[in-house]
Amino acid sequence: MSAIIWLLVALVLGIAELFSLSFVLLMLSGGAIAAAVAAAVGAPVLVQGGVFVVVSLFALWGVRPYAKRLRESPEGETDSLGLRSIEGSPAVVVQRVDNRGGLIKLDGVEWTARALEGDQVFEPGEDVNVIEIRGATAIVWRQ
Repeated sequence: MSAIIWLLVALVLGIAELFSLSFVLLMLSGGAIAAAVAAAVGAPVLVQGGVFVVVSLFALWGVRPYAKRLRESPEGETDSLGLRSIEGSPAVVVQRVDNRGGLIKLDGVEWTARALEGDQVFEPGEDVNVIEIRGATAIVWRQ
């Protein structure tokens, strides 16, 4: 029965991690899973608690920093496969772009776009530069 309780604790912590994205609750969830395994093999409650604490601490100090490094790219380093690689790229206006929207073609793919400044208007055929990506919208500026 205590194995089920530990698994429920692990599930709740795992779901809560989805909202915090800090990897702390995920590491505690791993500790709860280890405690559930200890409970499943018949370990006393005190041993289950010890397993939870030891595994959670190991995960927090040993695994969490590595996981955070994998998720976050270092400052100043460009993400050659991500959206940051698009910033600064040239594009061609396909449909009039102003502060409310429009379309550009970037590397053969059409993107929704908005002008960087509210008074700018780009007509079809004009060359622009992508300044920033906000969501699925490219913010553009005259080349």
